[in-house]
Amino acid sequence: MSFFADLAHQFIDGEWRAGSGSWDIIDFNPYDQEKLASVTVAGVDQVDEAYRAAERAQRDWAATSPYTRRPVFERLLRIIEEREDEIVEALVLELGGTRAKAGYEVRLTKEFVREAIQLALRPEGHILPSPVDGKENRVYRRPVGVIGVISPFNFPFLITMKSVAPALALGNAVVIKPNQNTPIVGGGLIAALFRDAGLPAGLLNVVITDIAEVGDALIAHPVPKVISFAGSDKVGRHIAAVSAGHFKRVILELSGNSALIVLDDADIDYAVDAAVFSRFIYQGQVCTAANRVLLDRSVEAEFTEKFVARVAALRTGDPRDPRTQIGPLINSFQAEALTALVDRALAEGATALLRGRTHGNLVEPSVLTGLPADSGIHLQEIFGPVVVLVPFDGEDEAVRLANDSPYGLSGAVHTGNVERGARFAQRIETGMIHINDGTVQDEPLVAFGGEKYSGLGRLNGESTVEAFTTQKWVSIQHGRTEFPF
Repeated sequence: MSFFADLAHQFIDGEWRAGSGSWDIIDFNPYDQEKLASVTVAGVDQVDEAYRAAERAQRDWAATSPYTRRPVFERLLRIIEEREDEIVEALVLELGGTRAKAGYEVRLTKEFVREAIQLALRPEGHILPSPVDGKENRVYRRPVGVIGVISPFNFPFLITMKSVAPALALGNAVVIKPNQNTPIVGGGLIAALFRDAGLPAGLLNVVITDIAEVGDALIAHPVPKVISFAGSDKVGRHIAAVSAGHFKRVILELSGNSALIVLDDADIDYAVDAAVFSRFIYQGQVCTAANRVLLDRSVEAEFTEKFVARVAALRTGDPRDPRTQIGPLINSFQAEALTALVDRALAEGATALLRGRTHGNLVEPSVLTGLPADSGIHLQEIFGPVVVLVPFDGEDEAVRLANDSPYGLSGAVHTGNVERGARFAQRIETGMIHINDGTVQDEPLVAFGGEKYSGLGRLNGESTVEAFTTQKWVSIQHGRTEFPF
């Protein structure tokens, strides 16, 4: 398709370029394996060129009035709105997500761009008192400089944009490294939109490459001061270690193992609705998805019957079909790994209330129960349409089960008493938890991030200002300091 072919290049210093690396990334439609594009990877030399271009352009951009910067993002929003159908189509083809999922991603991206328009004016300085006579303390908030953004495949347009747009609005420059599975919607498309919105050349660069080609050049390079990464905790730990060795700040949105908890006074039909969405949106390939549904024994039978019936009715197939609710996993490796995980669970003694079949990258939903308490599956992120139902007796056991995980990203609790839910939520070791709602949530003003192995730092609203700016202390002595020697 020409849309993909036109954007299948490196974007450095305002120019589309062929990659200088030694091999090609082939971009496939995960549903039918149609080749969408091929991209020669960027080499280490192009990573350096991208960062140096960003460094040069950022100096003038940071000195520009935020009122001058703001119209770029106003135009960007209009362009996204004008091209929304085209963007949705691209997301469906490259990710294998349904049209409903793609539409949700674009709508939320627009909200983050709207917030970036305001964010350009958000940073404020302070004048602070001093214990020294005649002294004035001014604290300025300044952009950090250049930011490296390494984005995932599952929400590539949204998650990339929610770092890129505010970082640029705050006076920084950016280099994006999109995921290999989504090089266009997570990279080239974003570059083209900003270019058309009038962003000066060099401020946004895209390098499509892989660690096999460039090693740690993206994170060890001396120019970027912050690395914003969303992906697995395994890769996140490596990025954190390398970044720390070079005194770089990191924002890490990593793996999750979220629990949706149904207490004994919950609205069962509504909890079923929330759980189906929380587990199966984008085939469960979402870090905030509900891997585990914890059920008070008093409601276990009713919930399970209704939940399994709802899941069994989900339609798996071509994501281009508006009736499809479950599309393909992103690639054959993920499909095979998920099928093996279900086989392992059954071998360990679990019962499949619903056992989905695997057809290529299409994996039908599975609902498991009776998994032994010591199974490692309880502790891992399940990146696909498989859910584990776990009964509990009373709130204390529910808290113990929810917290028995190395991850702490999101969660939800359903109850007929919201204050009971609020008290319960305070006991869960997670960065985010939602009362009487789903686990998959993101909003422009509310801090987004996890605890434990689910990441470091926060984004959105004031958290984004903290992430992509730094503070500078300038003191003025209006009188004369008396020095002790």
